Amino acid sequence: MFDTKKFGAYIAQERKNSGLTQSELADKLCLTRQAISKYELGDSFPDISILIQIAELFEITLDELVGSGSPTYGESKIIKSNINVDNIVNLAPLVRPSTLGAFASKLNNEGIDITPIVSIAQYLNDDDILQVINAAKCNALSEGLLEKIIPFLDMTSKEAILKKIIEGEIDWSLLKVLLPHIENMTPQLEAAILDGALPSETLEIMHEYFLRERIR
Repeated sequence: MFDTKKFGAYIAQERKNSGLTQSELADKLCLTRQAISKYELGDSFPDISILIQIAELFEITLDELVGSGSPTYGESKIIKSNINVDNIVNLAPLVRPSTLGAFASKLNNEGIDITPIVSIAQYLNDDDILQVINAAKCNALSEGLLEKIIPFLDMTSKEAILKKIIEGEIDWSLLKVLLPHIENMTPQLEAAILDGALPSETLEIMHEYFLRERIR
């Protein structure tokens, strides 16, 4: 399992080797000294943009930087281990899409709720995204999470979400987020409203959206 404490100690050592204080490193990364301290203590993990800056600053590869977190770090270990969903989400930007797809399949096969894995959809292949959406318990999909992942979804995945909304597996109010990305599917929405599959309030959401678009 990825060891954030060991990773933090590695950053601290590289900082000291470069003759930098925590404040000086923070200035170079446009962060606070407290943020650097948390990294070095292993209390938090940098996002991918910060990792890239750190690697460039210390003139090491991204693989070397991330690999410092564990002597056994590797994608095959991620698939085989019992690493939890929160950890895989943190490491998602550093792992190949095929690995994340395999991990999602592993969770689904074990009957585990893989809703949190939807948040790494931007790092998955299109086919894997659709698999995750279809397998996940998407009744827990929030408006904020959908807003985060929808720019990375292909049309097939968006259709899968719409189908789940119409079938009542996902809250219909999420159409506020989905509608701008499925304008060509409005006939399906109107048909679902006429059939009673969606509440009449859905028409209000559609009306408000198209009204805003005309004003722009």
